[in-house]
Parts: sequence; C-alpha cells; structure tokens
Amino acid sequence: MAIESLTASAYDACTRGDWQEARRLFHKADEQGALTGKDLDMLAVASFWIGRGDECIVIRERAFAAYTAEGDKLGAGAMALELVRDNSKLLNNAIASGWLARATRLLSGLPESKEHGYLARWKSYEALESGNLAEAEALASEALEIGTRLADPNIQALGLIQRGAALIHAGRVKEGLSDVDEAMIAVASDELDTFTTAVVYCNAIAASRDLTDYQRAGQWTDAAKRWCNRQSLSGFSGTCRVFRSEVIRLRGAYSEAEDEARDAVKAVEGWDLQVAAAGLYELGEIKLRLGYWDEADDYFRRANEWGKDPQPGLSLLWLIRGKSDSAAGSIRRALIEASHDRLAQARLLPAQVEIAVAVGDIPTATSAATELEGIAIDYGTKLLRASASCARGLLALASGESASALRDLREARRYWQEIDAPYEGAKCRLLLAEAYDAEGYSEDATLERDSAKSALIRLGVPEHAFPAVRIYRAETAEQERAGRAFMFTDIVKSTELMLAIGDEAWGDLLAWHERAVRAIVEEHGGEEVKHGGDGFFLTFPDVSCGVECATAIQRRLADHRKTAGFAPQVRIGLHFSEATARDGDYFGIGVNEAARIGAAAEGGEVLVSESSIEGLGLPVSQVREVTLKGIKKPSRVAVLDWN
Repeated sequence: MAIESLTASAYDACTRGDWQEARRLFHKADEQGALTGKDLDMLAVASFWIGRGDECIVIRERAFAAYTAEGDKLGAGAMALELVRDNSKLLNNAIASGWLARATRLLSGLPESKEHGYLARWKSYEALESGNLAEAEALASEALEIGTRLADPNIQALGLIQRGAALIHAGRVKEGLSDVDEAMIAVASDELDTFTTAVVYCNAIAASRDLTDYQRAGQWTDAAKRWCNRQSLSGFSGTCRVFRSEVIRLRGAYSEAEDEARDAVKAVEGWDLQVAAAGLYELGEIKLRLGYWDEADDYFRRANEWGKDPQPGLSLLWLIRGKSDSAAGSIRRALIEASHDRLAQARLLPAQVEIAVAVGDIPTATSAATELEGIAIDYGTKLLRASASCARGLLALASGESASALRDLREARRYWQEIDAPYEGAKCRLLLAEAYDAEGYSEDATLERDSAKSALIRLGVPEHAFPAVRIYRAETAEQERAGRAFMFTDIVKSTELMLAIGDEAWGDLLAWHERAVRAIVEEHGGEEVKHGGDGFFLTFPDVSCGVECATAIQRRLADHRKTAGFAPQVRIGLHFSEATARDGDYFGIGVNEAARIGAAAEGGEVLVSESSIEGLGLPVSQVREVTLKGIKKPSRVAVLDWN
C-alpha cells in the first residue's frame, strides 16, 4: 500500500478513535518513506492514547524537525510545547525549560492562534507550581481571553480550569470552583476534543483533591474512568487511578485502593515519573496503615527516587520506628519546601502536630495546629475541619486540658464520620478515649476504645499496627523548668555568599566563624545547644551575659572586616524565658519566640525582646513592634547599639 494511502487510513482511524490501528498504520507508512510533521504529530498522539508514552519524545522530536524543515513555525512551536510536557513528566526540567523558551521564541510575532493559548496556559501552570498565584491567575485569564477571541472552546476550557486552580490555591474557593464547574459544562456538552477533555477531567480531580474535597474528587474520578473506558484510552487512566486510589484509601477499601495504585504505576511507568511516583507513594500509605512497614518504607523510598517527596508518610513511619528526631526534622523540612502552597501544607501539618506532641515539642505542635486551623477556616472543607479539630484535641490532651480535648475530639469524630474516613475516625476515637480517661469517664473511654478497635479490625488492620496514642507525658520524663536567656544566630544571605566566593573559600570562612563564635560563647559562660548550617542555638544564665556575648560577636566580626577585608553579616536574636530542659535541649514558647526574634533581625543587628532588657539600662538604637510567626500578639523588640 502506498504511503499516501496508509496515512489516509491512519487519519481515518484517528477520527474513529481507533488509536491502536492508527499507530500501526503510521508506523507502516513510516517504514516506506518520510512522514510529514503533521503525520508524526498524530503518530505521537496515537501512541500516547494507548499508553505508549515512552515513544512520544522521540516521535515529537522528529515532528519538530519535520515542521522546521517545512518552514512551519506554528507547527514547530506547538510541538515544542508538547516536548515541554513530555520532558516535565520525566523530570527533565532543564530540557523542558529549553523547549519552553524555544516555543516562546517560535510563536512570538505570529498571528494569534490556539498555540498562543496553550503557551499561556502552560506558563500559568508553571507559575502555580512555583507559588506565584497572581501570575498564574493572570496567565490563565490570558489563555481564556485568547480562546474567547478565537471562539475556541478547547482553549477557553483550559484557561478556565487553570484559572480555577490558581484561585482555589489563593483561597478564593468559590470563584475557583465556579471556573472549574464552567469548564466541566463544556465536557458534559461534548464541546471539547479528546485531549482537552482529558486535561479538564484531570485538573477538576486535582482541584478537588487539593481542596481535600474527596466526595467531589471521587465523583470526578468515577466519571473520568467511565469516559476513558468508552474512549478505549489507557494513557490517561494512570493519572485518574492515582487520585481514585487516594479516595478509596480514605474510605478504607485498602485492597481496592492498592489495585488502583498498582494499575496507575503500571500504566505510566517509564514515561510519566510524576504519576508513577504518586502511585508508589499511595502504595506506601496503604502499607503503612496495614502494618507492613518494610514494604511501606520501600515504596516511600522508590517514590522519592522518582521525584516525589514521600511526606508525610515517611516521617510517620520513622516515628513508629522510634526515629523521632528524623521524623521531626523531615516533616519540618517538607513544610518549609511547601511554604508557597497552603493546601500542600495542610496535608503535612497534622503529621507535624502528631510528631511534635510525641516528642514533647508543644510549641511546634501549637504553631502547626494554629496554622492548620487557619487553613481550615479559609478553605472550609470538612476534611480540613476534621484534621484541624483532631489536631486541637491532641494538643489539648498533651497540654493537660482534657475538657477542651473532649470538645475538639468529639467534633473531629463527627466530621470523620460524615466524610466516611473510618481509619482516621478510629484514630480520633483512641484519642477521645484518652480524654475520657483523663476526665474520669472510664465507661465512655472503654466504649470509644472498643469502637475504634472494631473499626480497625473491619479495615483489616492487624493489632500491632493499631494507631498508637503517642502523647508526651511531662510528669514522667526527666526534665526541669529553667529560666534562661536564649540566643539564635544566623549568617544573612549565606547561599549568595557561598555562590559568590566559591565552595572552598566558603568552607574556610564558615570554619573561622564557628571557631570565633564558640570561643566568645565560652568566655561569657554560654552553652551551645545546637549548631546547624551556619547558625547557633545558645543559652546563657542571664540576659546580661547573653547581651555581652552578642555584642562581642558583632564587634569581632566588625574587627575582622577591618583587618581581613571581609566577614559575614550575622543577625542575632535574644529573649529571656522559662523553658523545659530535657536531654540537652530546651522546649517551650519562649524558645520559639527567641528563634522568631532572631529571624526578624537584619544583618549586623542584635534584636532583643523589650521585656528581657527592661530596667537594665542597655544602649538601644531603636524599638519596634513586630509580628512573629506562630505568636498571635505583636511583640516589642529593641535593637541594641552594640557599637
């Protein structure tokens, strides 16, 4: 059969949605002669829809070359955008960035087309991923406007669904869901092509999942699965199955959830690492609940290898295995990295509360519970409310406020029942039993404990894996309350310095700085509690010793600048408070406040809480009011004139 006849038949198969036959015919035509850019473009599409995404990059690179040779800038620009997405899925971020720049250059100056809408939509997606919500909204609106001017329903739907995601993440949930629902009307009305329908489904599911609205997410995943089956599509269903697995796991059907997650990984393994990694993480979450901790660890580590941060699951696993310091550090790091995305933080904060309470770090637990409460208020979904109420209850229980714990945990139990989340509900009931015991209601405690155990047995959770009530008991630990002056030091803009002077010079400078600080601290009777990166956590018996030490550090740095020509800029925060001393460390709100004061200082400053130096007659150049993270009331701080 001639190449023209083969390609004509292949296009006919595409029209019918027979992607397997289309791929076969295009490949057969390819053996007989050179395919055009458009032919190769459609071959890649056919390969994608039957789950052969591993072929797409090579085919699209050929299509790009063919379009370029044909002088078709628009086609080449469109293909460059496809290669952005393909390389992003494989975590080839530098290559993806290069293709995005190429697409932008090719489309620049050409008459407005749907490709310009796709470009704006992709840039909006990147802005959203980096936390630039205003830019993400603006670019999505630009895509929508392009689609409206071109009367192109596909571009309009993509602009709407993308803007909806940006608005939801910005906390404008009602507006965002309105955009999502409008885009879904186009799906229901059969106005969109196959690819756009798939993208809109995927984004609607993702928006619901990010909001923790699992009822809505479940409805969309079911609808998307039915649509995939009708279209005989396998390339898209892997994405759907990850979300579906998460919904099913929440409802306690672990065997079914595991099957969905395995199918998701199998469908995209080797060509969409993002989805595959998400599927592996889900498998880890399931194994964690069922007590298969070695398997959970393996899945979390594989997810990490494929580019997904395995949190909060891995930190909770480490807590179970007694690695509390690793758990606390890892969940803290994950929250810092997710600082631009409050909904992502909402999935991590309950674990931080649990871990912090387990190790007795009540200030961190308090800060995390407060942040989670704020997110729950702003976004308003039942799951967020349940998580926030449960966190408040756990914190109250750990703080000895069992009456408050009862109120919060009963509220959380009601929410978990309404959501139909039996595992989380059972975990909440075990905490509620603790609160009843603390209040002297032993029969109520037994009732809740028995209900929790029955629910866990029905879920297939073995007894050794029942959620443990890990609440730090202050009265049983070796500890003491101590009044100390707490100091935090930190080099300002250390990363920029390291890049400017190079690794070797930075290492020498850092070693000198550490020796100098330690010598000065020893001279002034201080104690080094922790040292991490380029900062110190120090304590002193009184404020005067701390102030003298801070002054000496800044003067030593100033002298070094004069003699050696350079020294780092260091900020120092100081606050006197009582705290709990345990195992060589200090815990308490005062420690938190000292750290926040240090973070509020500027390079070369010594910032001290005004209450700590009251009556000491110390030289002060300025007093200002600052809002410290995690502390509700504004704090008054003084800038010491150490010169």
